Formats: sequence, C-alpha cells, structure tokens
Amino acid sequence: MEMTIESGKDTLMSYIMKNCLWQFNSRGWDRQTQNENIIGKATQILCKETTVRKTLADRCYWAEAQQLVNDWECFPWLKKMNTSDIKTMMCKLKETLDYQLITNSLNEELKNPNY
Repeated sequence: MEMTIESGKDTLMSYIMKNCLWQFNSRGWDRQTQNENIIGKATQILCKETTVRKTLADRCYWAEAQQLVNDWECFPWLKKMNTSDIKTMMCKLKETLDYQLITNSLNEELKNPNY
C-alpha cells in the first residue's frame, strides 16, 4: 500500500496522540511552542538537515524530536519519502496538532492569559 502525504500525516498524528506526553502541556502558548520546535526539529532530522542545539530549550526540543524519529523507525514508508514530501507532511502534521491541541481544544485553561 502506497502511503500518501495525508495518510502519513494521520499515522504520525495518531502515534503522537497515543504515545507522547509533551502534547499535554497546560498552557496554549507552551503547546504552540512545543509543536513548532519538536515537529520542526523532527523534520530537520528526517531530512538530514542540521538542527540548532545552542540553548537548553533547543537541546530539549531536539531530544524529543530525535526520540520521535527513532520511534518512527517502525514506519518503513517514511524512509522512502523524498525531502519535499516529508516537509509538506510535517507541516500538515504541525497544523493538525495545533488545531487539535490548541484551537479546537475544549480546555478553557489553554486560553486563559493569566494561567
């Protein structure tokens, strides 16, 4: 079965929702920052690009991203994707994570500026 960008994104989204605790940060802006940095660094790792690891936060996000990519070794179709398709799929994954975990969340604390 050929994996499309959309079905690949759905598979990775399902994996994250079932296996990753970082998605449950209690503040919306934290979730946004984590999604951007972890998915961004995972994209760089998958595309064999250099990842910035200067700050403690950079190293933390890189470690989460590296673990995610290591865990995704169980998806052989991911290794067959070209760089352009990986970047497109990961962009869609980040957008879906933001929508599911922030924009569409019923957790009102995420939107409380005093929290």
